Amino acid sequence: MRNLSITSRYIVTAFIVVLVTWLLHEFAHWATSELFGYSSTMSLNSSSALNPEEVDKTHHIYISAAGPLITILQGFLAYFLLKRFWSKTLYLFLFIAFYMRLMAGLMNVITPNDEGRISEFLSLGTYTIPALVSALLFYWVYRVSKKHRLTNRFHLITIFIVMVFTSVLILTDQFFKVILL
Repeated sequence: MRNLSITSRYIVTAFIVVLVTWLLHEFAHWATSELFGYSSTMSLNSSSALNPEEVDKTHHIYISAAGPLITILQGFLAYFLLKRFWSKTLYLFLFIAFYMRLMAGLMNVITPNDEGRISEFLSLGTYTIPALVSALLFYWVYRVSKKHRLTNRFHLITIFIVMVFTSVLILTDQFFKVILL
């Protein structure tokens, strides 16, 4: 039987999964940039070359794609496993991947990032690829939710917890400039 209880352990696990998801995403950007030979820096919520004006435009697109590709892979692996058995932790890995890419897509209104930059580079408009990525991840969340009969209460509490933790992570990065690499 599936366990949908919201316990302190679930809340702590959600914090850890948010942190791991963000760090993997930013590390993928950082590692790709370094592989192309650019000295780069990574914080909790960003990664960039130390001399961004030196980055080749095509390299910049690959660097932009690296983070979302890792996040989509994370979502896919969680979805694949959740098709076979229920795990609240795996669900967090799937849901947070969806949430992260949806919010990033919405932030394209302010300035293009990741999928928005790629979409513009390919002359598809700013929102095409972000919408497709968000739709794919939403589909996986929806399928898992239906299969395991997840309740509205479980979803709403999970959304709230993830919103709080992602906000704390992003604000911590903005105010304290936590440089990791």
